Amino acid sequence: MAAAHFDSYTAGRTHFAELLDAAREGRPATVRRDTARVAVVDVERLRAALAASPQWRAQVVAEAGGFSVFVPGVPVAADGPTFDEAITDMVDALREYADDWQDRLREAPNHRDNWALVQLVSLSDDAQLRAWLTGTPAQDAAA
Repeated sequence: MAAAHFDSYTAGRTHFAELLDAAREGRPATVRRDTARVAVVDVERLRAALAASPQWRAQVVAEAGGFSVFVPGVPVAADGPTFDEAITDMVDALREYADDWQDRLREAPNHRDNWALVQLVSLSDDAQLRAWLTGTPAQDAAA
């Protein structure tokens, strides 16, 4: 099957099932509305691609009495008395940042480029974020 490209909102709406099927199958799927062209993608495919990006890699530092977690270049950090608590706090901090980014930071010059990170956080459950932060498979992170 070929890509599913629709040059108008009306055509996309008329062929919505085809658009969703293409996205689910990993085929390119786009719709144009006015001058904007948007892609429709399968959530798990997008989340996996974002999680695999080498752009962000969490760093964990053992400090006196605990651990600190941060992602270089991202204004988010967390600490905790144990490794697991620091990771849990980082998941919460990432969720708060994603909410703030969507509410008010997305147009700020020093936050604008964090779009993909916000997508990753928003499309992931807590176990997936823990796995991403620790570099472990998601099923192991939930155990």
